[in-house]
Amino acid sequence: MLESELLLEINRGLPSAVAERYRELTSRRRAGKLTPEEHQELLRLTDEAEQLQAERIERLAQLARLRGKPLRAVMDELGIRPSPDA
Repeated sequence: MLESELLLEINRGLPSAVAERYRELTSRRRAGKLTPEEHQELLRLTDEAEQLQAERIERLAQLARLRGKPLRAVMDELGIRPSPDA
């Protein structure tokens, strides 16, 4: 994969409508107002978001190998910070 392709994949996020729905469901969960159906939807969206993050990390690792640099150095160059939850 070319560097430009890797960068596109690294910067890809959830579609805006999906991200908005995820935030909405997360907010409802925190408020204790999630229906069982919404809970299942939130689980599905969480899986989707986690899969996207795993793919992003793999692309970052590929880019680091391509550049011959440590992963952390590439993340710093791109302004990517680890999640505080990690």
